[in-house]
Amino acid sequence: MSTNFRPVLRDMAMLLPPDLRDWVPEDDMVHFVIEAVERIPLSENDFVVNRRGTGSAQYHPKMMLALLIYCYANGIFSSRKIERATYVNVSVRYLTADTHPDHDTICAFRRRNFDAFAKAFLHVLELATEMGVLKVGTISVDGTQIDANASKSKNVRHDRAEQLEKMLRADIDELMKKAEAADGDDSDDGGSLPEEIARRERLLEKMERAQANLRKRADQRHAAELAEFERKTERYQERQRKGRRGARKPQEPVNKGPKPTDQSNLTDDDSRLMRKNRRAEFRQAYNAQTAVDVEGSQLVLSAHVSNCASDAGELEPAIEGIDPSLGRPGAALVDSGYQNVEAIERVQASGVEVYISTGAEDGNNDRRYDFRPPKKRKSRGTKDKRIRAMQEKMKTEEARRLYRLRKQTVEPVFGIVKSVMGFHRFLLRGLEKATTEWRLVMLAYNVKRLYALRGAIEG
Repeated sequence: MSTNFRPVLRDMAMLLPPDLRDWVPEDDMVHFVIEAVERIPLSENDFVVNRRGTGSAQYHPKMMLALLIYCYANGIFSSRKIERATYVNVSVRYLTADTHPDHDTICAFRRRNFDAFAKAFLHVLELATEMGVLKVGTISVDGTQIDANASKSKNVRHDRAEQLEKMLRADIDELMKKAEAADGDDSDDGGSLPEEIARRERLLEKMERAQANLRKRADQRHAAELAEFERKTERYQERQRKGRRGARKPQEPVNKGPKPTDQSNLTDDDSRLMRKNRRAEFRQAYNAQTAVDVEGSQLVLSAHVSNCASDAGELEPAIEGIDPSLGRPGAALVDSGYQNVEAIERVQASGVEVYISTGAEDGNNDRRYDFRPPKKRKSRGTKDKRIRAMQEKMKTEEARRLYRLRKQTVEPVFGIVKSVMGFHRFLLRGLEKATTEWRLVMLAYNVKRLYALRGAIEG
């Protein structure tokens, strides 16, 4: 049975009362959002919708996409607040043609359409290319920590989970015995016992799931250690063939399972405890990564989410996330947190020149005429020739000129997302769903940015 959709965006706008259309200013971003979404070559088959064709007529998926983009760009993220905006916000009422999707519909659409958001993200960048504001050349890559939809107080250590499991099993056995005794005693109906047993069984299930997750992580960690062991063994054998001495033979790692201090979050196990620096507090968060165009557009070219607090392994995914149809970047600007020699070598072998700070960030941002007194810096030596080569490269005038663009391109993106759009916390749980939401946030940012660039071009 075919799906039954309400009218698409342009047709919906014509159904509005004239006075409502007059209330929306001509320069309101809602007009640009509608125009941009209409130009995105997505059909109903690209979205996850009710294919049964039952119930009331469905809201057109392009209208739902435009609704999310416009609301996210204006700092409205909660599905309940978006639903309320369809009643009280004139621009949102204009966009939805005075229809009112409920929060369950909005939440389900947002949760199920990762692929459609990814396609829309690419098509908006292609639209920017058509407008002449995007030409991929030099990029800046950076990450920021965004709070997860979970509390850090819900973390449980592996050793504590084992203790609680034993306690809960003992409590459940005792309560079961009391329940059996109450069944044989007509004077005591044991009213609260089933609820107490069910509550403990739910908590026991959480403890078992937490331990299973920690065992899975331990196996993944062991697999990574084995890969590193094989790499070191190859290097050791190569040195032995060349007659070099002094190298230690690597020891094969043993999988001892989860460490007693390993933690699992009972609310969102994919999230991790992170902190920005040694002086900051730990927060339950994700590491949201972006690659930003440096050539003037300041558009986000790729976006992904990691649950690793370190940026050392995120450079390659950020560059690989840029769709080939947009072009291949020629250079990447990153801070010292991305210092991973092997990853940098692989990126540069693919044709992308990497400019990375190997020490203090301000060392690559010195002003030619600085009114401040010179700082005394202790030079830290390194035996790695590759790092020394990068240090020498970063001393050149061209490298310093390019690297000065890093802060003024990628950092403002995070400032706009957090301070202007107000996105500080993921609403969806799990790494895959958090990635979906971050991609949607970056899609809304790109549309907002493209709208500003369009105004500058027309002006």
